[in-house]
Parts: sequence; structure tokens; C-alpha cells
Amino acid sequence: MISPFGLFTSFQVNVDANGNNILGDAANEPSISVDPTDGNKMAVGWRQFDTVQSDFRQAGYGYTTDGGTTWAFPGVLQDNVFRSDPVTNSDETGNFFYLSLLVDTFCGDIWGSTNGGQSWVEQSPDGGAHSGDKEWFTIDKTGGMGHGFQYQFWTGFFACDFGEFSRSTDGGVTWQSPINIPNSPVWGTLDVASNGNLFIGGGDEGSSFWCIRSSNAQNPNVTPTFDQVTTVNLGGSLLFGAAINPGGLAGQIFLAVDRSGGPTNNNIYMLATVQPFGASNGSDIMFSRSTDGGLTFSPPHRINDDPVNHSKWHWFGTLSVAPNGRIDSVWLDTRNAPNNTDSQLFYSWSTDGGLTWAPNVAVSNPFTPFEGYPVQNKIGDYITIVSDNTGGDVAYSATFNFNAGRGQHEEDVYYVRVFPSGGPTPTPTPTATPTVTPTATPTSTPRPTPTPRTVPTPRGRPTPPPRPSPLGSSTLPAN
Repeated sequence: MISPFGLFTSFQVNVDANGNNILGDAANEPSISVDPTDGNKMAVGWRQFDTVQSDFRQAGYGYTTDGGTTWAFPGVLQDNVFRSDPVTNSDETGNFFYLSLLVDTFCGDIWGSTNGGQSWVEQSPDGGAHSGDKEWFTIDKTGGMGHGFQYQFWTGFFACDFGEFSRSTDGGVTWQSPINIPNSPVWGTLDVASNGNLFIGGGDEGSSFWCIRSSNAQNPNVTPTFDQVTTVNLGGSLLFGAAINPGGLAGQIFLAVDRSGGPTNNNIYMLATVQPFGASNGSDIMFSRSTDGGLTFSPPHRINDDPVNHSKWHWFGTLSVAPNGRIDSVWLDTRNAPNNTDSQLFYSWSTDGGLTWAPNVAVSNPFTPFEGYPVQNKIGDYITIVSDNTGGDVAYSATFNFNAGRGQHEEDVYYVRVFPSGGPTPTPTPTATPTVTPTATPTSTPRPTPTPRTVPTPRGRPTPPPRPSPLGSSTLPAN
């Protein structure tokens, strides 16, 4: 499937050996990485369901060497191994890494590729990276003391053994014993500033969001501690089980740090898909920024620029920062759909550190997100983007292919290149002074360490209140 839309063209990633659609499968939750030394080389990891009639999924991967025009799908990391929550990343020399979760144990492992994602080698033993539900990782690319370190955090409620954070100082081969993060954040991401400070963005499954700093995670001689916790207002609450994606998240929390070396260097940006306060339906893409190392954050800014309409969904929001400091954001959007559910991929960007955003641009054809479900009633929990100085490389799931045998469309993974065009660069306008939010410093008394367990006991989401796991099925909290 090649799906052109105006200036933008989406190319299917999960294709067979002849470059054609694989009938009857499902693919979602894509994570893209780009070789910074050669932008034509990219890799995507995703959740590969061999059949929509099953909940069993594996760690699919694909690669391109021609800038995304054609894709190869060699297979999965391990045949017939139940995996989920794919996250990929690359270092500054073009080595690719793939963090994958073993669903049966909630333990993760890191895989590496030195040939642009064409093949992968397991770096840590199966489950050796600890991990837990909705795990995410980042790589220190600053050239400082922590250069090359990998940092990972996850939702501790469903964890491999205990804790919420771990660090690898040897490229993912070994990982430190997990530790706890203040406030036990969930469903977020993390990034490293140019001075090596690590920042984690997460929340509490509702309307509380935090930016949490570790200044010494970059020091290999100490166990990392967290020395700054700042509350961030994103104008609403996260959504699990919303009508637009019944079995999963409407979007998670993304944090990115500017390392451009320019006027916006070390700005910290947070973005989330939230249901606005006071609304009982719909969602918006909300953004906040810090210009003082995470001490304070600006009031929330709504990136989707359509008229407020709580019947509309703006979901799966994500962002990335280019080397020149431009911020790119993409999301799925129902603004043009009479039924308020058919979705298009939309794009906006900021060239002034997030003060103002360009008029939103639709970059894909519309599709129904409700068809092609495997046993899980969702199209994943997230999409991803990686930016360079002229645009961004996006991996997302959509249902452009029609399966006549089933009488419905199929979930597949797509790649599209987005770039600033079709509108003027936004003119900065006065904005409110950043809100000084309480900054908490963790006490010196360590939190109790849960007793390690070899295999976590499967358990449903406790009630009340609900404790949803975006991993997935209605019985096991599987991703």
C-alpha cells in the first residue's frame, strides 16, 4: 500500500518479500529510528500479530535503505516468542537498538543492529534488562561522562521484578538492579540534556504529570538518585479505554530535550494527549515547556488548532526535536470526520522553542481506527517521530488496506516523511509567564524495596480505582 495525500506519501512497512500487503495479519505500536549519519537508513519495530484472530504477537522489525520508499520485513526478533511494547533508538554513529518486552514475565531485553536494522543481535540475555509495562529507554549522546549510557523506566505496577528505573553503562549488555523513581510515574518517556542530566516525563494515569531529574545518572560510580521533581500542568487527564481506542491508551506522555546548542538549548518539552478539564469526551494535544532546567514549566498550550469541539479526538500525540531546535509534533485527528472517529495523521512544528506553532497540516488520508483489531480492541498505544533539520520521519499505524475476505480494513504500519511547508513560519506572540510549580526534593529516606520475584503473578486490574494496563488483554495485564 502506497497512500499519497497532497505533498505527503505514506508507505507500508510490514510487507511481504515482494513488497505487498500480508493478508490477515495486524501490526501496530511502531517505533522508528534513523541513522544520523545516513538519513536513508531507518528501522521500525512494531507489534506483529500473524493473525487478527489471536492475541499472540511478536517483535516485528523492518528496514529501509532508500529513505522510506521501499521497506523490507525480514521477520521477528525471536520466532514464536510472545513480545510487546517495542521501542527503538539509535546512537550518534548509526548503531540501532531495540528494547522488547517478554509479555509472560514483563521482563525486557535489548537487541542491537550494526547494519541499519537489517538484522539484530540480542545484547542482554532474555529478560536481562529488567523492565515492566510500557517500558521506554533513551541513549546519552552528549559525549560527556555518561556517553553511550542507556536509561530505562517503566510502569512499576506491572514489573519484571521491582522498581521503575535501570541503567546500562555497556550498551545494553548488563543492567543495574532496578531502583524506584519518586512518585512512581507511568506511561512516559525520558531524554538527556546536553550537560548529561537525565529527565523523565511521566504521570499518574490521570491529571498529574511530573518532570523528574537525575543529575548523577551519568556518573558510573554511583547509584542514580533523583534530585528534582516538578509538577507540570498539561490541562487535562490521560485516557485509557477511551472510545477512540477502547483497549488502550489515547496517547502517552512524551518528553524531549533540545540539544541544538542555540538559544533554545536544554529547553525541556512535554506533550500528552489529554481530555481537557471539564470535558467528558474528546481529547487535545497539549504541550508545556521549561527554559530553566525543569524548575518551572509554562502553562499548557493546545497544539491542535481547530475550534474547540469535545466530540473530536486528537490522539496518539508525540513530538521530537531536530538538531537545529525545531520541534515537530504529529498526532491522529478526527476534526474532518462527520462520524468523529475516522482519523488522519496531522502535523505541526515550532521554530521558536514552542512559543508558537505552525498551522496544522493533514498529512495522510483518513482511515477508520476500529477495523482490523486483533483480540485486543486497539491500534496500539503510541506512534513515533524522529526529526532532522529539514523534517521528520514518522511511523504510525493505519487501516488503508481492505481485506475482502473479512469485509474490513487491516491494521498495518506506515512510514511518512513530514516537513514544514504549505504555511508561513508562525510569528511569536506574547505568552504567559511560566508558572512556578512546586519543586519537591526526595527525602533522604529510601523507599522500601519490593521483594524480587522471578516471574510476576498475573493479575487483573484492581478496582477501585481502576489501574489500567495499556499492555492489553482483558484477563492478563499484557502489553
